[in-house]
Amino acid sequence: MEQLGLLFQGFAVALEPQNFVLMVIGIVLGVVIGVLPGLGGANGVAILLPLTFSLPPVSAVILLSCIYWGALFGGAITSILFNIPGEPWSVATTFDGYPMAQQGRAAEALTAAFTSSFVGAFFAIVLITFVAPAVAGFALKFGPPEFFAVMFLAFASFVGMSRTAPMKTLTAMMLGFLLAAVGMDTVTGQLRMTFGSVELMRGFDFLVLVIGLFGISEILLSIEEGLAFRGKQARITLSTVLRTWRELPRYWAISLRSSLIGCWMGITPAGATPASFMSYGVAKKMSRHGADFGKGRIEGVIAPETAAHAAGTSALLPMLALGVPGSPTAAVLLGGLMMWGLQPGPMLFVEQKDFVWGLIASMYMGNLVGLAIVLACVPAFAAILRIPFAVVASTILVVCAIGAYTVHNAWFDILLMLVFGVVGYVLKKLDYPLAPMVLALVLGDRTEQAFRQSLLMSQGDVAIFWANPLVATIMAAGIALLVWPLANWAWGQIGALARPKITETP
Repeated sequence: MEQLGLLFQGFAVALEPQNFVLMVIGIVLGVVIGVLPGLGGANGVAILLPLTFSLPPVSAVILLSCIYWGALFGGAITSILFNIPGEPWSVATTFDGYPMAQQGRAAEALTAAFTSSFVGAFFAIVLITFVAPAVAGFALKFGPPEFFAVMFLAFASFVGMSRTAPMKTLTAMMLGFLLAAVGMDTVTGQLRMTFGSVELMRGFDFLVLVIGLFGISEILLSIEEGLAFRGKQARITLSTVLRTWRELPRYWAISLRSSLIGCWMGITPAGATPASFMSYGVAKKMSRHGADFGKGRIEGVIAPETAAHAAGTSALLPMLALGVPGSPTAAVLLGGLMMWGLQPGPMLFVEQKDFVWGLIASMYMGNLVGLAIVLACVPAFAAILRIPFAVVASTILVVCAIGAYTVHNAWFDILLMLVFGVVGYVLKKLDYPLAPMVLALVLGDRTEQAFRQSLLMSQGDVAIFWANPLVATIMAAGIALLVWPLANWAWGQIGALARPKITETP
C-alpha cells in the first residue's frame, strides 16, 4: 500500500539523529510538564513553541508533539502516587490508581497506566495512518463553502458536545473571533480595531496570547491554590512490568472499547477528559466487579488511560487532514504550523509528504520511547514534585517571558502576555473554556475568508451553503449540534412538567 511506503519514508525522517534526540528531549520535557499539576500539555507546548523557531518544521513539530505525548504519560504519575491529577483527563485515573498505590501496588498501577496509554495512542496512530490520507484526498474537492461548513461544524461541536454551559462556550468563542479580527482585513486590506496603535496593526499574535492564556494563568491559579504534595513511593522493576504485561491481555475488551471511545471523542472533538470519564463509567457498568471500582481495580486504571491517550492522539487527525484542530493542544500545534509557513489541511499531504509522514512516524516512535522512559524513570519524575513550587513557578514565568519577547523582540508582547494571563485566570475562575477561544483565534481568519469567498461566489446568496448534498449535510449537522443543548434543556423541562406532583395530605 502507498501509505506503508510513505510511512517507511517517514521513519527515515523521524530516525535522523537530530530528530531522534529532539524526540527524547520532548518526551522528557513532556513528562515533567505532565507531572506538574495544572501545567498541562497545551500549556507546555504553548510555552515552548518559541524555542522551536530556529528548527526545521519537521524537527520542531516532532519536538512539540513529543512534549504532548510525554505530558499524556506524566499525568498518571501524580494521579497514582499522590492522588493529584497532573492533567484534567487523569482525574478518573485517581479513582482506582491511588487506592492501588495505598495497597502497595503502585508499580502495578503505573505499569498498567503507561502500557494502556501506549495501546490507546497506538490505536489512534494506526487510525491516523490509514484514515487521514483518505480524508485529505476527499477534502481536496472542497471549495470555500465546504471549508466554511467544516469549520462551522467544528465550532458547533464545541457548543453541542462540551460539558461547559453552552453560553459560556459561545462567549469564549466570540471573544476569540473578536481578537482574531484585530489588525488587517485579509480580504480588503483595511485596518480593523487598531485604535491608532502601530503594535496592533499586525493583530494579536497567536503565540503571545496562548502563552498568557495558558502559561501565566496556570501560574496564578497554582499560586492561589497553594500546592503541597504528599504521596507514595514507587519503583518499577522488570519483574513487575512482565507480571503486569502477562495480566493485561485479559482486559483486551476494555482496551479496545476504550480506544474506540477515545478516538471518537478526540475526532468529534469532545476531548480527552470526557473520554476518560466516559470510558471509566462504561468499564464500571460492564464489569462483573463494578461494585469494587474505586477500591483499587486495575480495570479502573486501564480504561481512562487508554481512552485519554486515544483521544489526545486522534485529535490530530482532523488537524492534519482538514486543518481543524480537535483539542487545545492540536490548536496550538496548528498555530505553530501556520507560523512555520505550512498550511494544515488536505494539501499538506500533497505538498509536504516528508513533513506529514515524518510526523506520523514520530508518533509511533515517540510513544514507544515514552513508554520506555516513564517505566524506567518514575522515581526521578515523581521527585520533581518535591521541588519548591516557588522555584518551578519562577522558572516557568521566565520561560514564558522569553518566549513572548522572542516573537517580535518587543516589550509590548510581554505586556500582552501578562494581560492575557490575567484574562485567562479570570476565565478559568469563572469556568469559561479556553479551547473554543483558542480555536476561534486560530481559525478566525480562515473561517471569515471562506465565508466571504463563498458569498462572493454566490453574489451574496447564503443558499450556497446548501447548494449540494455534502455542504448541506455538514451545515445541517452543525446546526443540529448548536441547537442540541437547547433541545435537551427543553426536553428536560417538558419531562419535569409531565411528572405528577406529589402533594402532602394533612
